[in-house]
Amino acid sequence: MFEFYLDTTDLQQLARFNKSIPLKGITTNPSILAKSGVGLKDTLINCSKILGPETRFHVQTVSKTTQEIINEAEELNALPYDIVVKVPTTEIGLAAIKELKNKRITVLATAIYSVQQGFLAALCGADYLAPYVNRIDAMGVSGINVVGDIQLLLKQHDLTSKLLPASFKNTQQVMDTLKLGVEAITLPIDIADQLISHPAVQPAVKQFENDWETTFGDKLSFES
Repeated sequence: MFEFYLDTTDLQQLARFNKSIPLKGITTNPSILAKSGVGLKDTLINCSKILGPETRFHVQTVSKTTQEIINEAEELNALPYDIVVKVPTTEIGLAAIKELKNKRITVLATAIYSVQQGFLAALCGADYLAPYVNRIDAMGVSGINVVGDIQLLLKQHDLTSKLLPASFKNTQQVMDTLKLGVEAITLPIDIADQLISHPAVQPAVKQFENDWETTFGDKLSFES
């Protein structure tokens, strides 16, 4: 089943979107948590109250060596939540991913900017791959093409990693990514908001209301 995540810890927005979107959970990173000023433990508690006990959290390690990443990941995995450990796709990160998969810890390979990064992370056993679509575009390369090429390699080599693209600037990037058949996605709040709104919708709804009230007043549909 497709997994829809929001890339935020904003409790008000999570409560809002959880009413209209079937959220699997949230993705976080050190910058998001630092900006919120709320530590991981309180974030997990607060978000679980809103999204429910089956919420999946993607939480990034902040350690700097392979062994430290492994140790941190084990501590995260021991928390009483459904946590996917995010590990940057660097040389030491790939080494950590290999070891973490030997320990059967669920891992997301993050900060993917190239096809080869994604492919290597998949070979190391990463459960999720997070290519940064718009950040790749900003470097003069098509982020959509990178996602598509990784998806193709996963299929051709029978690899089980799920693509979970991140970093979007507009809804067109989102829709082009979804057309590639990715199994998950994470969106910032402003892009999620654009997905569920359109400037033509409210005028159309208002016209319906005016036409109905002109003929039937304040009656409801089943009362007419």
